[in-house]
Order: sequence, then structure tokens, then C-alpha cells
Amino acid sequence: MDLNRVAAFVRVVHDGSFTGAARAMGLPKSSLSRSVSQLEQDLGVRLLHRTTRRIALTDAGAAFYERVSRALGDIEQATNAASDMQGALRGSVRVTAPVDFGAAVLAPIVARFVRKHPTIHVDLALAGRVVDLVAEGFDLAVRAGPLRDSSLVVRRVGTLESAFYATRRYLERRPAPTRVDDLGAHECVLFRATNARQDITLEGPRGESRAVTVTGPIACDDLSFVKRAVLSHAGIGLLPRFLCGKEEASGKLVSVLPEWKLVGAVLHLVYPTARFVPQRVVAFREYVLRELTQLTAEHLLRATSDPSPRAVE
Repeated sequence: MDLNRVAAFVRVVHDGSFTGAARAMGLPKSSLSRSVSQLEQDLGVRLLHRTTRRIALTDAGAAFYERVSRALGDIEQATNAASDMQGALRGSVRVTAPVDFGAAVLAPIVARFVRKHPTIHVDLALAGRVVDLVAEGFDLAVRAGPLRDSSLVVRRVGTLESAFYATRRYLERRPAPTRVDDLGAHECVLFRATNARQDITLEGPRGESRAVTVTGPIACDDLSFVKRAVLSHAGIGLLPRFLCGKEEASGKLVSVLPEWKLVGAVLHLVYPTARFVPQRVVAFREYVLRELTQLTAEHLLRATSDPSPRAVE
């Protein structure tokens, strides 16, 4: 069996199309299609269903992909681990993270890292889904919320917090609320609301809880949109602190009822257990952990008491 054909098949499945895989591998689309067809002939089974718009794995293709993607990953890890012993860190690190957190927080962290290590390439995939790190060949994930996969190792970073923000122009039009109950009379930009209203339970300065219902003319399921609408003076928005740090520092956004906050999901670094972990992956992982921990000092994350590695529960 030609491993180049196997690698071509894995890349096509990973990218979801022959066009994307051909672009990533720097090969003609026709050559890639021919390689996969020849692999199917070698195996005597159909691996992919092809249409003019999409591809889909057959049952045999799914089983084959699960095994060979891991095998190719082991080969790449072993090769890179051997190369790492010869000098400068080099090669690729594949990372996945939530869209908003990746764009707002990881982008500058990655930029600083590659300036320190110009021979390392960081491939960052921002996604709203939970990525299968092993099957899809990722080295590291940033995840928020409950973790279920017991085959992974987790480093707890901190807890995400959200607070209320508005612009000065909006607060000139509507006096700033002085009590939690005042929020009900304000125009709010809602995130994932139902019927133009949102029920929120807040934590106060002494750990007390207070429930409030907010309403508003705009609702969206994307935090970046909510932030842009708030910056456009549409009302008060409940937004993650990490998303608003720069705007608050510059005065573009004002914290409303700053002593009240919504305590959200726990943020983790997650990665597969592996026999061969390239030093570039370790270097990137520890760098990101240090940088994210620094966010707790800036009050953009709530600190955690246990950052040590452990298996996912």
C-alpha cells in the first residue's frame, strides 16, 4: 500500500473536500482524486461517496480513516520528536479553540509565540463544535465547559466571567442602573434569548445571588455581534470580560454595575496522551498556559486553584 495515497485520503477527509485538500497539499485536484481512487482499488472497497457538492465517508471509509489517521499521526509525532533532538524547534502545531475566545485572546498570544519561535507554524482552527483531537490530528484544544473524553489530559486555566457593558452615549440617553433590578427597565442586547427576554442569575460582591430578567430589541447567538451592537450604542450587553478588556481600558465601553457578574464556564487546555510529544508542542502548550494564567491577573479570568495536569473526569 502506498502511504502517499493514504495520506491523501486522510487529508481529503480532514478538509472535507478534494479542493481544500489539494490546496493544502499543493497538488492538482485531479492528482488527489486519482490517488484516492487508486487507494480504493488497492483495498477493494469504496471509501468515499462523491457528489458534485460534497463527499461523505462510507462505513468502511470511516473505520479505515479512524485507524490510519492515528497511525499517520504517530509517524509524524515520532519523526518530529526525533527532529526536535537535533536543534531548533520547528514544524507545525495544530490547535483548536472556540471562535470568540480564539479571535480575541489567542490571536495575540500566537503572534507573540511565533515571533519567539519563527520556525514553528501554528495552525489554529476556530470552531463552535467539539473537535475530536485524536481522529482529526490536533495537538491541543482550548475548551470551555464540561469535559467528557477520558482519553485526554486537561489543564484547568480559570473561570470565564461576564459583566454588563454599555457605551457612554447610551448612558447619556438612559441613566446608568444603580441596582440589579434597574436592568429590567433598560434596552439590552441579548445573547441566545427566548422571546426577546433573557433570565440571568448574577453573583454579587459578597457571593450573593440575584436573578433578573432583561429585555431588548436585539438578540443574537454570536457574542461578537452582541459586542458590535453594544459599541453601536444599542443598549447594555452581558459580555465576557476577555472580549471587552481593550474597549473598557480605552473608554469605548463602560462597565455597568461592575460589582455584579455572571460566573460562566471553566476554561481548560486539553490535549491527547501520546508516547511521542514533539518539543515544539510542549513549548507552545506551556507558553499558552502561562499567557492565559496572566489573564487572571488582569481580571479577565477568575483564577483556578488547580492548574496541574489530570485526566478528564
